[in-house]
Amino acid sequence: MPFSFFGKTLSGPFTIPSGIVTTAPSIIQRVCRDIPQIGVITTKSIGLEGRLGYREPVYSQFAPGCFVNAVGLTNPGAQTSLENLRQLSLPKDRFLLVSIFGGSVDEFVAVAKILEPVADGFELNLSCPHASGYGMAMGQDPEIVRRIVGAVKQAVNKPVIPKLTPNVANMAEIGRAALEAGADALCAINTVGPGYTESHNMPVLSHGVGGMSGKGVLPTALKCIRELRELTDKPIIGCGGISSAADVEAAQHAGATIVGVGSALSGMDTDDLGRYFESLEQDLQNQTSHAETQVRYELDMAFRPINVVANEAVSDDIAVVTFAEKVNVQAGEYVFIWIPGVGEKPFSCLTDDPLRLAVISVGLFTDACYRLKPGDTVYVRGPYGRPVMPPDDADIICVAGGTGLAAVYQIARDFGSEARPAHIFAGARSSARLYFIDDCRAVANVSTATDDGSSGFQGRVTDALAAHLATLGPEALDNLWFYNCGPAPMIHAAEKVQRQYCRADQIYSAIDYTTKCGVGICGACASPDGRRICIDGPFISDESAQSPGSGQPESE
Repeated sequence: MPFSFFGKTLSGPFTIPSGIVTTAPSIIQRVCRDIPQIGVITTKSIGLEGRLGYREPVYSQFAPGCFVNAVGLTNPGAQTSLENLRQLSLPKDRFLLVSIFGGSVDEFVAVAKILEPVADGFELNLSCPHASGYGMAMGQDPEIVRRIVGAVKQAVNKPVIPKLTPNVANMAEIGRAALEAGADALCAINTVGPGYTESHNMPVLSHGVGGMSGKGVLPTALKCIRELRELTDKPIIGCGGISSAADVEAAQHAGATIVGVGSALSGMDTDDLGRYFESLEQDLQNQTSHAETQVRYELDMAFRPINVVANEAVSDDIAVVTFAEKVNVQAGEYVFIWIPGVGEKPFSCLTDDPLRLAVISVGLFTDACYRLKPGDTVYVRGPYGRPVMPPDDADIICVAGGTGLAAVYQIARDFGSEARPAHIFAGARSSARLYFIDDCRAVANVSTATDDGSSGFQGRVTDALAAHLATLGPEALDNLWFYNCGPAPMIHAAEKVQRQYCRADQIYSAIDYTTKCGVGICGACASPDGRRICIDGPFISDESAQSPGSGQPESE
């Protein structure tokens, strides 16, 4: 449905609000390629300097379709973002709306000037409810809004669209100030709040409070859109709680020109996103309501207590932690472990019954996991990700480095057999850093490789793999199915070897990408091809092979 917006004929009237899904250039590129209904591409909010944001958890569900989030304006900074966004190749029928924030008028202007070469327009984040000194703190004062909008308008020659907070007594007063300063359009709303969620009598979000979004904020969004429409005939981007065609129509009736869909996308993988927006478009054309049936109002984001029964130190930074409980996780899936007050991280499960985790201490959270003692209680949510599904007659080869063994042991166990045992290639710097090898030998053929030659092949595990593949004939090679997990350099080396002997569609890899939310909403785990590892993986195939994929989340 072609649509006009600031001189561009857009491919569709939808956007995904800032900070949701389209937070990385690779995801933006993919959305532009595959989802024409999204005509306005809104970036993650970008500041002058990079921000790490808050530690996980950053996203929590408090009711069906209702969420609270506090990511903390994570971004790489304006100059790096400029370089990243320059890599994009966008169709002419897309509008790149670059969201920016600042701690002062001068910062807003500086960021806008830096990013003007890549922006079709600017969204001014005047509404984030949980970042101290930014967003809502400015957006609640009409005079500050007037100064920021006016200064950015004078500094750049692109449309300026302030995103307004619903957390004000008089939305019209704020909207009027923005319009009088020269705003070319308005965007409403950002999240409501801040709000608070807890689990087991402890705050879930590491920041404590965050912005509320999802189905429950729709009435607030419609009220704000309507109040702004009474002020102006300029375009309005309407978002907040929209998930169905009926919601879209309500937002349009209230005055929205472009409609944003955000939290409703929680739990949708990359293919799901395309189907959802296509259904939404068809619903609007045909007066049907199929798209909403694809929304996952109930996500498994609840935390369950689990109790440590053993912690076996493998080396001075690697341990295998065993819990009393079983977790129903299929091969290839992963879980999140939460230590209140410390944070949460994703882990592949070494075993499911009982739950065992391989921990390597590389940071604050994993050091806390490494030091867990029998009797300690932590919390688990999940499982997440796509389980692996090799062909019934496949010969499985698993290649693992470091804690990557945790991601492939269950694959070898569940898909190998006595007649066709899987083959595990496990690599480490020395034998002292190998773990769970006897258990692996009970379910699979095992080849080890160590840098110092203290166990098995002396050298890289990928060299041991290459030596093995060289002994196989064409028929055997054609029947192999590879699962690689470990650090990126090892994965790339393994794939290079495997492609010398086998087809790309026989290779699935799990790389240590940052994983935060687990439900595909924050985009932190973007792969180079735009898939989100937390929801499309963790194991993904080379897309050029035209094979359905399913990277190991980071294990810090």
